[in-house]
Amino acid sequence: MHCPFCNHEETKVIDSRLAGEGQQIRRRRECLKCGERFTTFETAELVMPRIVKSDSSREPFDEGKLRTSLLKALEKRPVSSEALDAAVMNICHKLRTLGEREVPSRLVGELAMEQLHHLDEVAYVRFASVYRSFQDVDAFREEIERMRRRRSREATESQLALWSNGERPKK
Repeated sequence: MHCPFCNHEETKVIDSRLAGEGQQIRRRRECLKCGERFTTFETAELVMPRIVKSDSSREPFDEGKLRTSLLKALEKRPVSSEALDAAVMNICHKLRTLGEREVPSRLVGELAMEQLHHLDEVAYVRFASVYRSFQDVDAFREEIERMRRRRSREATESQLALWSNGERPKK
């Protein structure tokens, strides 16, 4: 690495440690010519897949666009910015771990709905109404009923998981 002070080509690493919640490496360096010290940060360059829209056009993944759409659904809802950041991070992580060069926009929408379902049910329904293009009140009712069935199923599964030996309680 070139020294930012004298532009000499050789520097040595004095110290390295994790930074940024383990997502970066902080390196303390010293120039072998002028002796000046400076800090560098190293992060992995993570390539996100391209998004294939419903009309077959393609565009780069835009984390800001994802965040904006989630923010619209969460408007005036009691969800922290940290929870929103975690949801965006989870969606990005899932997309990256697919290992695909391209993914359909439908998948991004489904992942967003999955995260919103866990964050706030009202935000989930708001997002679903736009994402699934609800045409009437009956479509809203169907989505809410689907959400209730899912919540009931998840509650039953979590209660059954409490019985570690697999036995169900006697009636």
